[in-house]
Amino acid sequence: MTWLPFADAASVDIPLSRLLRLSLFQVSVGMMTVLLNGTLNRVLIVELGIPAWLVSLMIAIPLLVAPFRALIGHRSDVHRSVLGWRRVPFIWFGTLMQFGGLAIMPFALLLMRDPHLFAVGLGASALAFLLAGTGMHTTQTAGLALVGDLLPDDRRARAVALLYLSLLAGMMVCSTILGGLLNHFTPTRLVQVIQACAVLTFVLNVVALWKQEARSAAIASAQTPRPPFAQVWRQFAADPLTMRLLATVGLGAAAFAMQDPLLEPYGGEVLHLSVGATTSLSGAWALGALAGFGFSARWLGHGTDALRLAGYGVVLGIAAFLLVIFAAPLESPVTLGLGALAIGAGAGLFSVGTLTAAMGQAGSDTAGLALGAWGAVQTTAAGPAIAFGGIARDLVSTFAVADGLGLTLAHHATGYGVIYAIEICLLLATLVLMGPLVGRLSGSPASLSAAGAHRFGLTEFPT
Repeated sequence: MTWLPFADAASVDIPLSRLLRLSLFQVSVGMMTVLLNGTLNRVLIVELGIPAWLVSLMIAIPLLVAPFRALIGHRSDVHRSVLGWRRVPFIWFGTLMQFGGLAIMPFALLLMRDPHLFAVGLGASALAFLLAGTGMHTTQTAGLALVGDLLPDDRRARAVALLYLSLLAGMMVCSTILGGLLNHFTPTRLVQVIQACAVLTFVLNVVALWKQEARSAAIASAQTPRPPFAQVWRQFAADPLTMRLLATVGLGAAAFAMQDPLLEPYGGEVLHLSVGATTSLSGAWALGALAGFGFSARWLGHGTDALRLAGYGVVLGIAAFLLVIFAAPLESPVTLGLGALAIGAGAGLFSVGTLTAAMGQAGSDTAGLALGAWGAVQTTAAGPAIAFGGIARDLVSTFAVADGLGLTLAHHATGYGVIYAIEICLLLATLVLMGPLVGRLSGSPASLSAAGAHRFGLTEFPT
């Protein structure tokens, strides 16, 4: 199996088979991502007739946990357990929350179809999304930290990169399977599919976790030093370039994420694609992200500046959103598919580039916090952007269809087009904010060469 990307992360102590088993928790996260951000929003908007703004708000609920990702990672770093485990308790309780959220989710969503039970269904759906999202963030943060514990410094980056590829592979496979299962939608089938995902999530995470973390007397000891979160954060945030980098990450993440709950409904409502066809758009996005990840590995390995690479991703994202806009007047599902593919590739390049820059800014004792902050800013910025995208799309589409913008624009595609145009403007602003940082951060080629980091790798990738 040495042909697998980053298979050289394995060692005698941690063979490739063990790494691949551990990567199963990333597969469950990929399945959850496709289900929440792809398949369900299409089903809720098109099949169940729930307004897009309300669906966007529900999808954004799991992102409320995102600001606490850095804190979750820090807490798992300093956790004291009488059993001698740091990561296992976090992964276990995260898995239980994922299972619980998915278990009640289909019934809660179906209750929203009944006007008399709408309020009950809405409250239960919000709880389900919150549980599932909290569990997903907790499991992934602690799971990736566990990889850092298991492997030595020279292999840790390659191992977590391998796990990130598992995440993307899981997204592609699950998008195809979920799309096929829900191609002929019925309420019963919706319950069966989501609850099967709940069971599969539990099984995958338990298998991934089994006998991975050794018990440690130091972890169980009350004498082990455990610095407070505030102290570590102050040290990290002292550099003004670091805060500008995080602002760049947030703005770019918002630009790429605003269309997340709209891409599949766009295909269904404007181009009249089936559930299976629109779900395949999530697979195209994941394939594009995988390609972007591969190209970034090659270019960074040849000394390309990390933020210059992120800039390439932003430019590609602008072209991708233009493709999606023109898919409607051209009535071309192929153009939409190419746009989804390019969105994934652009987002992948941007994410890897900014993460590599964050890695360069982190010291040996703040690496986990720096990468946790990167993930927290990226995901937190995506939440309001997703909510805004759904609300603005509904308002503009309603106004346009009512002939408020003239006969030419009296179409549902107008609302979607406005959102994609706003995303293009945000990406242009991201380029302006990022420009002064290129070549000045510790992640530049010169500084990486000085550190001996010629090969690309990720010490942690909190997606």
